[in-house]
Amino acid sequence: MTEFLLPSVIEDLIKARNKLRDQYSSKGLSFTFDGNLVGDIGEVIASNLFGLALVDRGTEGIDALVADGRGVQIKTTGTGRGPAFRNVRVTADHLIFLSLDFDLMRGEIVYNGPETLVRSVLPAGWVGQKQVTMSKIRQLDLQVAQSNRLPLRIP
Repeated sequence: MTEFLLPSVIEDLIKARNKLRDQYSSKGLSFTFDGNLVGDIGEVIASNLFGLALVDRGTEGIDALVADGRGVQIKTTGTGRGPAFRNVRVTADHLIFLSLDFDLMRGEIVYNGPETLVRSVLPAGWVGQKQVTMSKIRQLDLQVAQSNRLPLRIP
């Protein structure tokens, strides 16, 4: 497990969310970060952590490239849930899955390894999205040999 600090540039975003959450907490609104915003933040963080080149938004199944041309899928959660997958025609060589804690301004690299290992636990030919539980993705990460991990660019 590798932990890291979130980039300071998103601190203002988090402070604004916290003000909203505090203002409307009596209404039961939590203003969780999720969806595209968390995914976009995760892609930027992963590209910086691993020195990846992000690809255009519309590229199916691949979010970034390693310098040697291998495709990388980047999944991110801000809610503590495991990654969700679509049944796509193009899959990446590698998967990075990050868990972000916006309250503590910290993140964790939960999975860094071949995407095929994670997709092997999904049913064949499903429709919609399928989620891999957080406990399962952690178990799968333990199976990844160091030689099959992308190296970090940060100390």
